[in-house]
Amino acid sequence: MFSCGRVFEMAVHLLCVLLYFVLGAEAPEPRITWQETEINLISFQVQGVFNYSMLLLSDQKDVLYIGAREVIFAVNSLNISEKQNEVYWNASEQSKECVRKGKSEQNECLNYIRVLQQLNEHTLYVCGTNAFQPNCTFLVLNDITCHPNMQVLSTFTLKEKYEDGKGRCPFDPAQSYTSVLVDGELYSGTSLNFLGSEPIICRHTQQSQIRTEYAVPWLNEPIFVHSDVIRAPQNNPDGEDDKVYFFFNEVSVEYEFFNKLLIPRIARVCKGDQGGLRTLQKRWTTFLKAKLICHSPDNNLIFNVVNDVFILKPPQVKEPVIYGVFTSHLNNVGMSAVCAYSVSAVEDIFAKGKYMQSATVEQAHTKWVQYNGEVPKPRPGACINNEARAMHYNSSLNMPDKTLQFIKDHPLMDDPVIPIGKKPRLVVHNVTYTQIVVDQVKALDGNTYDVMFISTDKGMLQKAVSHDNEMRIIEEILLFPDHQSVQTLLISDKQNKRYIYASSNTGVVQSAAAFCEKFSSCAECVLTRDPYCAWNPHKNSCVDILQETDRSFIQSLHGDSFQCPDTTDKGIWESMTYSVKEGSSVELKCSYKSNLASVVWTFNNENLKMKPPKYHLLHNALFIFSVSESDAGIYQCWTEESVMDKVFSQLVIKHVLELKKTPLPLPSTAHPPTHREGLIETTRLYTIAKEKTTKTSTTQAATTSTGVTHLNNKVTTHMVSLTEVFESSPDVGMGKALYLSNTNDCSPLIILVIVFFLLFISLLIYNCYKGFLPAKCLKYRDNVRPGKKTPLNVKDCEQGVKETLVEKGCTENQSGGLPKAPHDTGYETEPDCRNGTITHKDDDTIEETEKDQPFDVNCEIKYADSDGD
Repeated sequence: MFSCGRVFEMAVHLLCVLLYFVLGAEAPEPRITWQETEINLISFQVQGVFNYSMLLLSDQKDVLYIGAREVIFAVNSLNISEKQNEVYWNASEQSKECVRKGKSEQNECLNYIRVLQQLNEHTLYVCGTNAFQPNCTFLVLNDITCHPNMQVLSTFTLKEKYEDGKGRCPFDPAQSYTSVLVDGELYSGTSLNFLGSEPIICRHTQQSQIRTEYAVPWLNEPIFVHSDVIRAPQNNPDGEDDKVYFFFNEVSVEYEFFNKLLIPRIARVCKGDQGGLRTLQKRWTTFLKAKLICHSPDNNLIFNVVNDVFILKPPQVKEPVIYGVFTSHLNNVGMSAVCAYSVSAVEDIFAKGKYMQSATVEQAHTKWVQYNGEVPKPRPGACINNEARAMHYNSSLNMPDKTLQFIKDHPLMDDPVIPIGKKPRLVVHNVTYTQIVVDQVKALDGNTYDVMFISTDKGMLQKAVSHDNEMRIIEEILLFPDHQSVQTLLISDKQNKRYIYASSNTGVVQSAAAFCEKFSSCAECVLTRDPYCAWNPHKNSCVDILQETDRSFIQSLHGDSFQCPDTTDKGIWESMTYSVKEGSSVELKCSYKSNLASVVWTFNNENLKMKPPKYHLLHNALFIFSVSESDAGIYQCWTEESVMDKVFSQLVIKHVLELKKTPLPLPSTAHPPTHREGLIETTRLYTIAKEKTTKTSTTQAATTSTGVTHLNNKVTTHMVSLTEVFESSPDVGMGKALYLSNTNDCSPLIILVIVFFLLFISLLIYNCYKGFLPAKCLKYRDNVRPGKKTPLNVKDCEQGVKETLVEKGCTENQSGGLPKAPHDTGYETEPDCRNGTITHKDDDTIEETEKDQPFDVNCEIKYADSDGD
């Protein structure tokens, strides 16, 4: 059931979305797109191994652990192509039982690593689906120091002592899951049964297990996304406990909708929760959840599905900040957004917000409404703090049943979590974001900036930064050439070098956080406005500030490149010289990286006017047709980029165009050809070539019509007459003959082309006038001569299917013999061709007719059932 108000709200929302696309979206475009061959990406993959879904980074040991299907790898985190160790963990014993239950032997009945957590310095805790019988065990780490480079290699062995992974790891590799290890205890969000119909959020300890209640108000078909711990600050006056946060999407219970509506949620439990004594035994007493809002008020777009979450924690920030990437399933518009939330705002809702409760409405489904009644004390869902201790409640085990029963019935908060700034940090269209990691960089201006690295379902990685309330996408790179979706994203925590690690179904890729060395000029380095990059005037190069101790560099996040020292030839890369022949064409390259820049070409220090067809502007080049002497000079390619209401220009490349001079030949002792002889020889050669073409055309046309032969004879006649004209032309002196023979004067050839073109048009009109050409031409002729319409071709009788009209006896055959009488078809014909009998005319009349219309047929056949005359 859904009300008319809800339908009207949906209609208004869809109308806003439509207007958003019609009027245009102000989505930022990546300034630079790096191609795969331009940057150094390091990849790791093993043939036959798939689903590299788990990544665990140990920055202290420079080791990256990779969990894939039935195997765990250890690679060098500084160069992941260097494999240090591997251990295989298959599910051969359980595969038969899995297949018997109807699962796929090739895909599902295998062991997918789904939990990979660092228990301590020497142990990893791992879990796998194990052919729908999840198991967990330990990896014992052994560090080996190799001489002489003293490199530490990480090796490990898999313990054969397994424990039941139910509740820790999903049964189905396609099911959603999340896990985090906190102080030796595993917190997980997954499914508890084979069918995946019992979702839980639980904590596993050696003594007991604390989990959520199996009820719709607690979890309603959740899709788990992320989990993490946020430590309570030291010397906290409230005496708060550490908290573990879970992020997931679930089917809404508080909204009426004609279909299942997904709602992004944030849930929280306290680390010290022990469950209740009588009520909520072995159940969470601090489980609360709230709705995450990611809404763009500028265009009324709502993003209702969270795909990934990253929590930026101290000491990088004073207060933890939650970053989430969202998409929309409400209107399927293919858009994504990034929203940021402060943890204090989340805690205010859990500590002070209103609860929701289910209320039965008359003859309607159960709804959830705001609870306005009395709230018990201690506050339901709160961690044990100083206020609870003052009331002599030091543990959840001695909480009053009234408080526990209230939280059992009211786990959902009414107030939503609003993002920082009440709007998304970034909104893009035609992109689906999948993962996000965030780094903080202290720029040379003393300010700290949050740099977001966001992956897409097409294998792309975008880097974005917010500056002066403006979100910019600095660059994007293609991580996976086959455009696979990025499953996991990690960022290293090293102080001097940042690396990004991304995994997909077929491998893992390592990328640097910045590509400062790719910018060869100060202007380009500054205009990129990357907090990682700055121009080093001593090294005359763009450097990563994290790797430098000296801070006397040039950097401006405002894009102010005027402070660069190379103001005279700012941004120039190279200069090229071209020497071309007159009349030829030339392409002047201009390769630049910025997608936000516009190109301006100058010629001899003046703006070049792009007048077609002389000039044609390509994406990265200028094409000049038919170069003449006036086109020789200096061409410069400039880029203009608008930054913070200022326009910055830089010279990309300079081209010097020169006209190639053809040297005059040395005078010969032999008598040089005169101008007349040269023209006659040229015409003779052209006539010979044309006669060859004429003979070939005549041979091909002889089987159909002799009209083309007549046309070619006329062409040859005109060529001979043109030769005679050249022969009668006066001779010129030796100097003029040499000059004419060494110039690129094309006027004789142009005259010949024009003559032949006019000749062709004349013959085409003549043949159309005489009716030698197809019916389309005859239609045009009939429009010109309405009084003399030539009857259209009609279908012949049975004999006419096999023979042509000329062979029917209506005219003389080609051998010159008597006309062949056509077969009597029984149709009534005109008197001049009665039933195959030809009425002969005098020879003079026939001869005169042949001269006038050599190919006309003086026979008009009409069928007995013809409607027209």
